Amino acid sequence: MPLLLATPALVLLLVIYGWPLIRYGWLSFHADSVLTGLIPVPNGGANWLRLALDERFWQDVIQTSRFALVSVGVELILALAIALLLDQRWRWRGGVRALTLLPWALPTTVMALGWRWIFNTPYGPLDQISAALGGQPLNLLASPQWTWLATVLADVWKTTPFIALILLAGLQTIPSDLYEAFRLEGGNSSQALRRVTLPLLQPYILLSLLFRLAQAFGVFDLIQVLTGGGPAGSTESIALYAYLNAMRFLDFGYSATVMLGGFILLTTAVGLTALGLRSVLHWRGSAS
Repeated sequence: MPLLLATPALVLLLVIYGWPLIRYGWLSFHADSVLTGLIPVPNGGANWLRLALDERFWQDVIQTSRFALVSVGVELILALAIALLLDQRWRWRGGVRALTLLPWALPTTVMALGWRWIFNTPYGPLDQISAALGGQPLNLLASPQWTWLATVLADVWKTTPFIALILLAGLQTIPSDLYEAFRLEGGNSSQALRRVTLPLLQPYILLSLLFRLAQAFGVFDLIQVLTGGGPAGSTESIALYAYLNAMRFLDFGYSATVMLGGFILLTTAVGLTALGLRSVLHWRGSAS
C-alpha cells in the first residue's frame, strides 16, 4: 500500500527528472552545435573524452566542491545555534521565527542583486563605510579570493534558515522529560547538548546536509547574478559552465555532457556522504 500510494509521485519524478537525464545522455554522444547546423550528429565518445581532458571543467568541479563544503559547513553551525535559540520560550519568539525565514523566502535572483549592490564599488554601503572611515575602496568583487568569500557569505545568508527550520522541527520532537531526567542526574546544559540533543538530532542533521549539498553542488542563479563566474572564472560552477556552453557557444552536445558529468559527480559525492554519515551514526549507536 505505501508503494501504491507513492506511485503517482514516483511517476511524476520519473517524467520530470528521468526524461531530461535520458536526453542529456543521448546528446552527450552527439555533436549538436552551431557547427553542425544544430542537427545532432553521432560522434561516439568524443564529448566524454573532451570532458575528461577539459581543465576548465575540473577546475569548476574543485571550485563547486569547495563552495559547497564551506558554505554548507558554516550554515550547519549557524543553523544549529539559531534552532537552539528559537526552541527556547521567550517573548517575541514567533515574530523572530518569521523574520528568520525571510532570507529563505526571497527569490535567489533578488537576493543576489541585493548582495551585488552591497559589494558594489564605489556606491555600495561597504565601500561607503570604508570611505567614511578614510579607507580605500574594497573592490570585493574584483579579487578572486574576496569574490569567492562574497558568494559563500551570500549563500550562507540565504540558506541558513532552511537548515535551521529542519533542525528546529527535530528539536521539537525531543521530549522535555529527557532533559528533566538528565538534569536530575546532575547533568548541565552543555552535557545535555552533547549527550541528548545532538544524538537525537542526527537524522535531521543528515537530512539537511543531503538537501543542502545537492543544492550547493548545483548552484547557478546565485553565481550568475552575483559574479557571472568571475573574476577570471574564479567562481564559475559546473552548472554555469554547462549554461555557457549551451547559450553562449551553442554547443548543446558538450553542454549536455558537462551537465551529465556534473550530475554523476554530484550523485556520487552525495551518496558517499550519506553512506559515511550513516556508518558514523551506526557506529556511534553501537558504541553507546
